[in-house]
Amino acid sequence: MAELKDLYQSADWKKEKHVPVIAVISQAKKGEFISLTVSVGKEIPHPNTTAHHIRWIEAYFLPAGEKFPYELGRFEFNAHGESTQGADTSTVFTHPEAAIKFKTDKSGVILASSSCNIHGLWQNSQEVNVA
Repeated sequence: MAELKDLYQSADWKKEKHVPVIAVISQAKKGEFISLTVSVGKEIPHPNTTAHHIRWIEAYFLPAGEKFPYELGRFEFNAHGESTQGADTSTVFTHPEAAIKFKTDKSGVILASSSCNIHGLWQNSQEVNVA
């Protein structure tokens, strides 16, 4: 039986257009908000058409020494050129990028995942040190 964890793919985001790119400072201060941006297709643009697009991005924070992550946000991208006139006939397209701020007193790891409607689930992570 397949498990969800086995379906996530990862790679170098500079070579693979599906990997979530995490933009966050590596050293943060306790009590201050941390700006986090997660996008897909930074180096190699991902198509955004009715037939091929990024549907959502999720961002989590796993504090050091804890067992479970905190969900920071789930962001859906729902405009991909479709309209009542047919596929790719609209001029409205969303870009798979999400920005959020959060604060924590613990160091930990940002975990990000994304979903491509054709190529499945993708993941990436990045450490954040808090002092």
